[in-house]
Amino acid sequence: MRRTLLTALLLGGAAQAQTTLTVITHDSFDVDKKLVAAFETANGAKVRFIKGGDAGELLNRLILTRRAPIADVVYGLDNSLLPRARQAGILEAYTSPALAKVPAAYRLDDAGLLNTVDYGFVALNYDRAWFEKAGLALPKNLDDLKTLAYAKLTVVQSPATSSPGLAFLLATVNHYGEAGAWQWWRAARAGGMKVTRGWSDAYYKDFTRNGGKYPIVLSYASSPAAEVFYADGFNPAKLPAQAPTGNLFLPGSTFTQLEGVGVLKGSKQAALARKFVDFMLSSPVQADLPTRMWIYPAVQGTPLNPVFKFAQAPKAEAIKPAVTANPQRLVDAWVTQVLRAR
Repeated sequence: MRRTLLTALLLGGAAQAQTTLTVITHDSFDVDKKLVAAFETANGAKVRFIKGGDAGELLNRLILTRRAPIADVVYGLDNSLLPRARQAGILEAYTSPALAKVPAAYRLDDAGLLNTVDYGFVALNYDRAWFEKAGLALPKNLDDLKTLAYAKLTVVQSPATSSPGLAFLLATVNHYGEAGAWQWWRAARAGGMKVTRGWSDAYYKDFTRNGGKYPIVLSYASSPAAEVFYADGFNPAKLPAQAPTGNLFLPGSTFTQLEGVGVLKGSKQAALARKFVDFMLSSPVQADLPTRMWIYPAVQGTPLNPVFKFAQAPKAEAIKPAVTANPQRLVDAWVTQVLRAR
């Protein structure tokens, strides 16, 4: 009995001494638990995940806790948030060798502050069945969307708390210029466009496909593929003619989003954190991500599920460097010029 007790104590002590790597992510993060378990076994460590809200909320949290970091690794910051993260000094430079397999056009940062894991296209989606039943034509441009007829049908995310929301803001500023963008946003909000906190609320609560009142939602160009994948009776060998949702590629409404993983400055597990960065760019993880988070894998040549035939790629307008130089300034201006405008 004493021997059994001693063994239990020793095993308990070993478990407590096991290295823990803390990874903070946005709320939509998902990866196969078996892959994470394999990483833990290979490195003799335990990975603890923290969900930090939408990407904008995640960044705010990291900035507020930068003097006492709450994690070792961050996943989910993107090209719209990187300038602010860089300015705040929350990231430790590390360039994964696997980044060599990522096309140069999709690399986030030459300094290695964020290693690109995936990319996607922020875009407006619409509920096909709702529009067919209503007998309403689709809007043809952003000017249409701000009118009463369509604004009251649209839900988007706040650029202050959501990375898709910020991406959409940058796209509108790029398209209209600042003054024109504020006019567009004020008109759309006056017409009934809803601005919600994050993507999950907009898509799963407000979108008509999920019981909400808004048949137009700001999401991703790959979301129609997800709708097919999660439909009852999905069979990749017998795909439907079309997805239940479609993309509204209105000029000036789309944005190419690059998401990355990076080591947080002040990490007590920096070496292990760098290994996790490599892990996120490894072939098994890259192949796993598309049908979990509905994004494109950054590593070239990664196979895609056939359902991605419904994930269209828009011809996104080139974003002017001045627009992405200081996104936080634009967010602050949006709050003043749009959110608080009377």
